[in-house]
Amino acid sequence: MEEEKVQKEQMAVAQMRFGMIAPVIQGTCPDASVCAYCRRVAQTVQTLPDGRQVLYKPKTLEKWVSLYKSGGMDALLPKTRCDKGASRVITPEAQQEIHRLKREYPRLNGTQIHARLVQEAFLPAGVSVASVQRYLKKNGLRGVEEAEKKDRKAFEEAYFGGMWQADTCYLPYIREEGNNRRTYLIMILDDYSRMIVGGRLFYQENAANFQQVLREAVAAYGIPHKLYVDNGAPYSNDQLSYICGSIGTVLLHTPVRDGASKGKVERNFRTLKERWLYGLDIPQIRSLKEFNGLLADYIRKHNTTVHSVTGQSPLERYLSGNEKIRKPRSLEWLEECFHNRIYRRVNRDATIHLMNTVYDAPMQFIGQKVEVRFLPGEADGAYVLYGGEHYPLRLTDRVENGRTKRDNGLSIRYGKEGKSDVH
Repeated sequence: MEEEKVQKEQMAVAQMRFGMIAPVIQGTCPDASVCAYCRRVAQTVQTLPDGRQVLYKPKTLEKWVSLYKSGGMDALLPKTRCDKGASRVITPEAQQEIHRLKREYPRLNGTQIHARLVQEAFLPAGVSVASVQRYLKKNGLRGVEEAEKKDRKAFEEAYFGGMWQADTCYLPYIREEGNNRRTYLIMILDDYSRMIVGGRLFYQENAANFQQVLREAVAAYGIPHKLYVDNGAPYSNDQLSYICGSIGTVLLHTPVRDGASKGKVERNFRTLKERWLYGLDIPQIRSLKEFNGLLADYIRKHNTTVHSVTGQSPLERYLSGNEKIRKPRSLEWLEECFHNRIYRRVNRDATIHLMNTVYDAPMQFIGQKVEVRFLPGEADGAYVLYGGEHYPLRLTDRVENGRTKRDNGLSIRYGKEGKSDVH
């Protein structure tokens, strides 16, 4: 059965490859040459049978044309190495030494083990560290956590908003304005109801984008008691700690390299791909806005569909268990809580550099180091917080500043003879 499954997967790949070169083989290629055709087709992201998105090089397509002409469909089948699963550079003696080192020194990593093997002549210096790391991964020897079974139990919060889980999922490339760009899905899931309280696609995975999704979720569904995230840069930074502290949410991080601890949101990503993503015609999506519109439709459907574990739809669970929801005091208060805060020194020309942009600051702060608060990605609304007061910052307009009269505390009077008296 396993061999039959592999054969079906290989044939699906061969059929995909043939579909890409078929116009050349069938003589219907509209381009001036085979090379021109391959260059054109290579600009489009292709979806593999297993759902992965790839961009092939023109030379790869030309190679497939040559293979098909000489060997037919069999020549397009992906080749399986006869020694697949075995290391070709790590000798049996080196393998025994690796296992011994991991038994006696379980905390040694791949780089340290590689250095010892080379030093003690178990491996030639030409063998790369990556070869040792691959061997460790394949044999479950990467770290102490591989040997220790984690004590995991199914759990859920007792009410809506008890804990939200958040994570990022890499989604396919889309082509917008002539450019192929990777998309990232940032999603927030309520642990009790399994409701998707926040979800949006971006072209970048960063802290500012996650904070935007979180702010929209809090505005719509209230303030969670806990926020459970991993240790990636968007989720582990001082600004997010400030934000959670301001709204009264406990920020929790998963153990390092333990994605399974966020099982619900990870399982939700898998469901999203199976029920929604794999049914989309990705090449026909022309913009991030269009992609987000399709995502919003899926989220509405998800939130109103009965969940197999709870026996209720996320919306029903939300409505029945929302008595402990904490609402923001006001939208203005919420926005202020989500302002990032950094310290900047005001330049001699009363300007501050912030987010690669120059702002005019009040002149009384020249030379001082002040606290600046702002919403990432929004030019307006930045201000200096001093003594509990807000001092707005203004985008610098150098042309306008050149026309503004300076008041330097000097009064100039001109007499009849053209002489001036300076007071």
